[in-house]
Amino acid sequence: MSSPFTALLESLSRQRGVRASLIVSENDGLVVDANLRFGQDGDRVAALAASMYRKARMSASAARLGAVGFLQLDAERGRICAVGGRGDLVIVVVAEPAANVGLIRVELLKALDSLT
Repeated sequence: MSSPFTALLESLSRQRGVRASLIVSENDGLVVDANLRFGQDGDRVAALAASMYRKARMSASAARLGAVGFLQLDAERGRICAVGGRGDLVIVVVAEPAANVGLIRVELLKALDSLT
């Protein structure tokens, strides 16, 4: 059974180095839909990404910096990239450390535009 997000998530997951792509609810950190490779824990990633995005959005607002456009967390074993701004939904990608973040960012922003 496919959801309205299936094509979007498959497109993101086809990018080189992407381990998982998810649509997450910013308010509660729940997975709305996901395309996960074996070994990826969607629930944990969703909760972490939603929390980071929500806090970044509130911090940027408090500092009067405007809206958060793209969020990236780099870690030793990978990175999490997220975009939001269309209601409660955040699009999240989990990628390998060597993945091309520029390409991932372009694809995430295209995906965000398609949510409208």
